[in-house]
Amino acid sequence: MFVVTNIDDIVLLAIFFGQAAGRRRAEAHVVIGQYLGFGAILAASIIGALGAGLLPESAIPYLGLLPLLLGIRAAWNAWRYRNGAEDNGNQTDPGSGPGILTVAAVTLANGGDNIGVYVPVFTTAGGGGLIVFATVFLIMVAVWCLAGRLFASYPLVAKALSRWGHIVLPVVLIGIGLVILIEGGAFGLCSC
Repeated sequence: MFVVTNIDDIVLLAIFFGQAAGRRRAEAHVVIGQYLGFGAILAASIIGALGAGLLPESAIPYLGLLPLLLGIRAAWNAWRYRNGAEDNGNQTDPGSGPGILTVAAVTLANGGDNIGVYVPVFTTAGGGGLIVFATVFLIMVAVWCLAGRLFASYPLVAKALSRWGHIVLPVVLIGIGLVILIEGGAFGLCSC
């Protein structure tokens, strides 16, 4: 789930690490900013999941509508911008490298839709599962930073991710939403 919801972050990280151009301090800013931005996403998702625990158990499967709708929106945007009409607006001063707050803000803005995916999954995971998800996700941020740094030195890989990530993301989001809806028995589908 982390990989799919953050596939576009790998491209952004590669861009940020490319701007850091091997300077350790600038690279540290990228890592710290990524952790701050993703930490905010994770905190909002956990708070949302705990709040969702106040819902009746029969309502929880319907939270699968969030990733389903986000997947449909992502598919719509992928189709709408299929000719490359969208600009990420990601501009930082290449001389100094990206700042911590710039990376954090871009990570948060780019990953804000992840909250809609994480909340329903976290809600159904229970306390122990929530701890496992949070731990794995925080470890994956480090892996993502390492991968972004590697991709910064391989422009063809970053270009491929940029090209196909917008197609993979909607498919997986829709899949996650359908799994939550079906496994939860929403709409009388299946109470497996």
